[in-house]
Amino acid sequence: MVLSRRNALKVGASLGAAALFDSRSLFGQQQLPLLTKAIPSTGERVPVIGLGSAGTFNLDASSPEAYEPFEVVRLFHELEGTVIDTAPSYGRAEPFVGDAIQTINAAEDLFLATKVNVQNEGVPAALDQMNASSDTLGKRTIDLMQVWNLGDNFQNLSDRYLAAHLEAVREWKSQGRARYVGITTSFPRQYDLIEAALRQHELDFVQLDYSIGHRDAEETLLPLAQEQGVAVMVNRPFTSGALFASVAGRSLPGWAAGYDIESWGQFFLKFIVSHPAVTVAIPATSDPGHLVDNMGACRGSLLDADARRRMAEFYESL
Repeated sequence: MVLSRRNALKVGASLGAAALFDSRSLFGQQQLPLLTKAIPSTGERVPVIGLGSAGTFNLDASSPEAYEPFEVVRLFHELEGTVIDTAPSYGRAEPFVGDAIQTINAAEDLFLATKVNVQNEGVPAALDQMNASSDTLGKRTIDLMQVWNLGDNFQNLSDRYLAAHLEAVREWKSQGRARYVGITTSFPRQYDLIEAALRQHELDFVQLDYSIGHRDAEETLLPLAQEQGVAVMVNRPFTSGALFASVAGRSLPGWAAGYDIESWGQFFLKFIVSHPAVTVAIPATSDPGHLVDNMGACRGSLLDADARRRMAEFYESL
């Protein structure tokens, strides 16, 4: 079955009977192996598809609009997903994630990643913000604490506050409050600073934007992360949804089925997570059908270099 994102399965009538929504049967996912990759600094393995929260979970967990997003979190856990990424800067997303995972009693099963950014307020303020995130998420030890945008803001996107943020995060790690340390960006104009940080600082993770339609990170950052032994978490894997517009009305190439790909969403995600430097991609969605579709990319087989090249050439030919 080939699904476009526009016509992907909707839960609709099943909302009144969420417990009966057996997502695994939709794509035969239970019959395919779960795809995981190792975090280079420890060897710990995580599923290659995680869950983002920017934009999609910025809502009141008690509102009627929260029902489908809550189903997304529940299904993600049911389908053996573990990595959920959020941030206190994402409006109400971090409290929503905290409420959802505590409601389904999943906090200890999950790999929770959040972020810290207090700009020039210093180490004490960074520690305060991280403690607040821990309380919000209901988990004393955060799996991955990341310095969001290198500790600066959207206007500057510099690294002038990075050292103070890393000092706070490393203090937490020494206390057992954070298991891994990372930095993030979603902006190509910050790539030079990310490169410098990867060369200067000891990091476990770097989070960056990367997709089949936006491959700038392939030039320097992905090879450098692999060389430095730093895990890569990929945000914006669908380039804010623009990829789906480029394939509207088109069928998947026939050869995609040989790689356990049943939709364009899975096509785009498998291209990303099959890159040898990438550890996990974190597509964000508030639609349970899209979540199930995304998790289909976490099953079956990864692609080798030749297959990824074939995918890129096919996409470029559209």
